[in-house]
Amino acid sequence: MLRAYETLCAVCTLRHGRLLDAAHIIGDRAEGGEPVVPNGLSMCKIHHAAFDTNLLGISPDYRVQIDGDLLAETDGPMLLHGLQEMHGRLLTLPSRHRDQPDLARLEQRWAAFGQVG
Repeated sequence: MLRAYETLCAVCTLRHGRLLDAAHIIGDRAEGGEPVVPNGLSMCKIHHAAFDTNLLGISPDYRVQIDGDLLAETDGPMLLHGLQEMHGRLLTLPSRHRDQPDLARLEQRWAAFGQVG
C-alpha cells in the first residue's frame, strides 16, 4: 500500500518510509474493513495517530480537517506545523485511480469524524 502512495504521507508528503504506516479508513474489525489499498491511506505516524483518534478527518473530497479543539490549542511547533497547518489541505493521492481511497469508505469515516466531540 505504501508503494501505491510512492512512499509518502498522503497528508504532509513526508517521504521517510520508516516513519510511514498503512492506515485503515475503515478498521479491519468493522464491515468493509478489508486490507485492500482503497481502504487505506499512507500516513506518517503522527497523522495516523491523529486519524485513528478522530483528531484528523478526511472529507470525501479528500480534504484534511483538524478537530476544532485541536485547532484552538497552543502547544508548540509540532502541533502548529504538524497538525494545525494541515487543516484544509488536499490529500496527495496515488496516481492509479484504482489505488485511490474508496469514496464510500471515506464518507462513512467522515460521518463518524463529524459525530465526535
